[in-house]
Amino acid sequence: MAIETIEGIDDEARRLLPGLVDLRRRLHERPEPGLFLPGTQAAIVAALDGLGLEVELGEGCTSVVAVLRGARPGPSVLLRADMDALALTEETGLPYASRTGAMHACGHDLHVAALVGAARLLSARRDSVAGSVVFMFQPGEEAGGGAPVMIAEGVLSAAGTRVEAAYGIHVMPGKRGVFATRPGPLMAGANVLRATVHGRGGHGSRPHQAVDPVPVLAEVVLALQSYVTRRFDVVDPVVLTVTELSAGDVLNVIPESAALAATVRTLSDGSVHRLTADLPRLVQGIAAAHGCTAEVEFEPVYPVTVNDASAAERALSVLSSVFGAGRVVRAAEPMMASEDFSFVLREVPGAFVFLGSTPPGTDPERAEMNHSPRAVFDDAVLGDQAAALAALALAHVGG
Repeated sequence: MAIETIEGIDDEARRLLPGLVDLRRRLHERPEPGLFLPGTQAAIVAALDGLGLEVELGEGCTSVVAVLRGARPGPSVLLRADMDALALTEETGLPYASRTGAMHACGHDLHVAALVGAARLLSARRDSVAGSVVFMFQPGEEAGGGAPVMIAEGVLSAAGTRVEAAYGIHVMPGKRGVFATRPGPLMAGANVLRATVHGRGGHGSRPHQAVDPVPVLAEVVLALQSYVTRRFDVVDPVVLTVTELSAGDVLNVIPESAALAATVRTLSDGSVHRLTADLPRLVQGIAAAHGCTAEVEFEPVYPVTVNDASAAERALSVLSSVFGAGRVVRAAEPMMASEDFSFVLREVPGAFVFLGSTPPGTDPERAEMNHSPRAVFDDAVLGDQAAALAALALAHVGG
């Protein structure tokens, strides 16, 4: 890609900023969670109207796939934005706060607006595009399984040929306007552990005549914490957090069973294989030692988000060319949150990038994290986010 292909794209994006902010705030007021987001889908289709794109709507979810055909033949590249909100009551007090009871607490409203901006930038440069760009607007990122649905429906070959690379950008707390990524693992895989310990119920005053599953479950919780810190190398970490506990609902009755659920984050397939084998044995062994039985399920949900080394280096170089080296950081280590763009990156090489979007006057170190009901993202970054996505696409199809 010649540097002339992306020259001035950040200036062009800044001229789009007012319209992108308006779109983002309209989406923020009317967020929709899950796989079926008809209002969001309609807003995206309307925003893409007039750009000369080939638009297809999903069948298994309310996805939008738009294809830009360049003036000359060439490879295909994919740009992705997630669309869905969280089932969370917003507490920001913003004038454009949610009116639906859900909340864009992870910044997906910015992602949608930025990808619309990238589509406008690239459509205006169609004569410089040698190949095709696939715009992937995906619902169901927040545990809805949207990426696998869209992959099954053919998003990776929407342009007629399989995309050679894929990119996405996610807003995060951090210094506003600073991009960060790294080659290799960037975000953890997500897995779910569920365990139910079965005992024998009885009267709360006579535990010796029952088999109480509650203290057994408490022992399991502590054993799980010791297990992950003693069986896994710190350079290939596992994070296991018990987030749900349930037992009886009558004060003076020992329950028949007690249950837990935990989120388990991993950075390698090897860790997943080991956990799949070890966790049932651990829980069932503790239960058996106390005369109980246990049912255990361990389910991988999202794979590790792994950036292709060449694509990540290309992203660092392209973003430095557009925005200057001072606004691009090589991330030192992966983060243990998860992302279903990982399914795309398992199919094609690509890179996922973080963008700092903490509002002025807020310490990035103290800013509310994604998924907080008080999370606030500065939509002044939308122009740069759109320019960055367009520049990453032009790295592959920019003549």
